[in-house]
Amino acid sequence: MRIWVDADSCPVKIREIISKAAKRVEIEALYVANRVIPVQEHDYIRKIVTSNEDQSADKYILDNIKESDIVITRDIPLADELVNEGLTVLNDRGDIYTKENIKERLSIRDFMKEARELGLGYESTNRFGPKDVQNFSNSFDKILRQKTS
Repeated sequence: MRIWVDADSCPVKIREIISKAAKRVEIEALYVANRVIPVQEHDYIRKIVTSNEDQSADKYILDNIKESDIVITRDIPLADELVNEGLTVLNDRGDIYTKENIKERLSIRDFMKEARELGLGYESTNRFGPKDVQNFSNSFDKILRQKTS
C-alpha cells in the first residue's frame, strides 16, 4: 500500500499530516505534481515531478496506482476514475469518495463549472480552515487504521 497525493493544490497542513502518518506507519507517500512541491525528504516520502502537460500528474497517478493504495485529491474527475477502479480516495477536507457519492459530486462540479463559464458568477465561499484540517486528519487516520489492521 502507498499513499498518492495529487499535490498541485494540496495545502501545506495536509501534506504535513500525510508525511507524519507515512513515517509513523512506514508507508510510502508519493507527492505528484507538475512542479516542485515543498515536502520534507524522508525514506518514506517521495516527490514526483511530471511534465507541464495538462493533467500530467493525474495521468501519472492513474498509470502507477495499485488497488491497495490510497489517493488524496480534490480533482473530482480524477477521483471518479479512481473510485471506479476500486481505490480508496479522499479529498483534503476529509470527504471520502465512494461509488455511492462520486457521481453526485461530479455532477455538482460540472454544473458549477458550466455556471462560471456562462458568467453566472458562482463563487466558492468555503475557505479552507482548521475544521477542514481536523476533518481530513480524522478521515485519513480512520482509513489508515482500516488498511493497516
